Amino acid sequence: MILQARQHRIEFPRRPLVMGIVNINDDSFCGDGTLDPTLALAQARQQLQEGADIIDIGAESARTNREAISVSEEIDRLLPFLAKWPELASRFNAPLLSINTWRSDVIAEVLPQGGDLINDISGLPDAFNAKLCAEHNAGLLIMHSVGQPKVPHTHVQYDSIMDTLDHFFEQRLVLAESVGLPRENILLDPGIDFAKQKDDNLTIYRELQRLHRFERPLLLPVSRKTVIGDVLGIPALERDAATQACIAAGMKRGAQLFRVHNVKAAVQTVKMLWAVESTRGL
Repeated sequence: MILQARQHRIEFPRRPLVMGIVNINDDSFCGDGTLDPTLALAQARQQLQEGADIIDIGAESARTNREAISVSEEIDRLLPFLAKWPELASRFNAPLLSINTWRSDVIAEVLPQGGDLINDISGLPDAFNAKLCAEHNAGLLIMHSVGQPKVPHTHVQYDSIMDTLDHFFEQRLVLAESVGLPRENILLDPGIDFAKQKDDNLTIYRELQRLHRFERPLLLPVSRKTVIGDVLGIPALERDAATQACIAAGMKRGAQLFRVHNVKAAVQTVKMLWAVESTRGL
């Protein structure tokens, strides 16, 4: 299985990739965001030093209890980071840059300036974002959700979350390919916590292998998630140990990427589990 994202071509099976989170905003739910691009670049540098394979930058928090920022503000937050990224990336071993945004106007403006893949939390309701990625040979991470981002969807109920995901990804892959985005450029994210209840999230961890039929890399955004708080009753900043448990569960069921805040711990967890379970090396 191949993942193509601009000049990057990654072949699986291999050790799972760790995606570090850099929030270029002031309302991250973990309180680790910054509006200062210099500080954001410093965070990215630290994560790369700790072994991150991908840096995921986002200028707008996905929190539904915060107003959405304007398109122009989102662009203005992203561009200074993108301008400095090539210099930073050149010091490390071919890291990927992911841009966490869902609005087509933002993607059209920033993707020509850099970034290897778009992390789209909108659920791809239309083909615009896939078409923009196709034009730049960028990767596209399609996340399952329901309804528009920044709007709470805690009321959503499913007869079967895995049947829902199966149908959803089947449709979205067809949609993305219909506008010229090769399947090799697509990753899938089941959307832990997005329009899902505790039992839905736990079912996804338990039955993730069902999604391997699409033969696309699977990303699990496991870090400090609400489902951990639901199970353990602990606040976000105390969830790193449980995050490692979620990584272990995901690796056992074949996840290829993990999106995390604590890169150092995640890289150690992934490398140790891979060494135990694999004879192919790190």
